Amino acid sequence: MTLRTARTGTRALAALGLAALLLAGCGANDRGGDSAGSAPAEKAPVQGAPGGAAPDRDAAAGQAGTGAPDLRVDQRAIIYTGTMRVQVDDVEAAARRAVAAVTATGGFVGGDQRRSVSASAQAELELRVPAAKFTALVDELATYGRQQRREIRTQDVTEETVDLDARITTQRARVDSARRLLARADTVPELVSLENEVGRREADLASLEAKKRRLADLTALSTVTVTFVGRDASTADDEQEEDRTGFMVGLRGGWTVFLASMGVLLTVLGALLPWVLLIGLPVTAAVVLLRRRRRQRRPAPPAGPVGGGHPPVGPGGGGGHPPVPSGPPPVPATRSAP
Repeated sequence: MTLRTARTGTRALAALGLAALLLAGCGANDRGGDSAGSAPAEKAPVQGAPGGAAPDRDAAAGQAGTGAPDLRVDQRAIIYTGTMRVQVDDVEAAARRAVAAVTATGGFVGGDQRRSVSASAQAELELRVPAAKFTALVDELATYGRQQRREIRTQDVTEETVDLDARITTQRARVDSARRLLARADTVPELVSLENEVGRREADLASLEAKKRRLADLTALSTVTVTFVGRDASTADDEQEEDRTGFMVGLRGGWTVFLASMGVLLTVLGALLPWVLLIGLPVTAAVVLLRRRRRQRRPAPPAGPVGGGHPPVGPGGGGGHPPVPSGPPPVPATRSAP
């Protein structure tokens, strides 16, 4: 009885286990069918969107993860600079049109140099224009006449901007920390030391913020330097590219250098002439007068006797030099005895 009961219980347990396995398999198939059916439903709105519109780029960038670099051009800090040379019929009219065009874009004129000469009129303008309208303005300026030269340069300062932001954040934290220490200082030496430290850190922070503002200005406003020249203006670049050699070229160059040297010499002489007239002439006249006075005051030398004799003796036998004997006294002749 006991053995039969045990066998019946074992069979019942086996039947229950088999039923549980069957139920688990059916549940998995149902979940698989539900997920397979829901996948097309999720993809259907994307595939059926009008014009094949893609999901939002910001959402895609967020799903990609915060560590992924943002390579979009509109999110980078780029400095645009350009130089142009345009030959026009009327230089003044072209300059006025350029000023009006840059003002209409929201920019301004950073520099204006004009030379109004009928033969070689020229106007050089430095235009600051928003970066988004840089290309459009350059193309518009080229339509004012015959474009002779165009040069566009770009500089990516994204990394420098990010580095400055990080350094500014760190420096601000250092300034706040130094200020908290200064508020808790008790002794005079601590106050002096912490005040100097706070001043140094604030100066570093101000320098970093100035660099950031400079970069922000350069990236927000691009620079276009355009030169308008008249029809008779010669192109300096074309003249430099030509190979100019020969005797006449050397002669003209030497003559130009000679004229330049003479011009410098005459300039120096012209600068010295007032000093020569005001100082040199009075000094020269004074020197001449002094020499003449010295000659007049100098006594004449005494004249000697004619014939080379002795000087005359003064009255009373004095006043002059004594006569000098010219030789020994004469010896009397010896008489012979008778």
